[in-house]
Amino acid sequence: MIRHVVMFRWNDTVTQDQLVAMSAALDALPAVIPEIATYRHGPDLGLAPTNYDYTVVGDFASVDDFTTYRDHPEHRRFIADHITGRVADRVAVQHEIG
Repeated sequence: MIRHVVMFRWNDTVTQDQLVAMSAALDALPAVIPEIATYRHGPDLGLAPTNYDYTVVGDFASVDDFTTYRDHPEHRRFIADHITGRVADRVAVQHEIG
């Protein structure tokens, strides 16, 4: 099993309405990308000042499934519509679990 973790810091122009739309779009991805085994996401709770603003965690049965998700047209469209131009900083990691 492969776990994909990505964290974002938003730029100063991101609005609450944009974040709500982004969250809804993330909720829709597992229905159109069957390679996603589990998918969780949400805003940081603000418990530490150096934390990132938002995280996405996805699990995939294999590296091939992760690659399919990464390159999937709906995922690429999500990035173009909701991420590009809104991110001040991004970090990601993929690692094996289980």
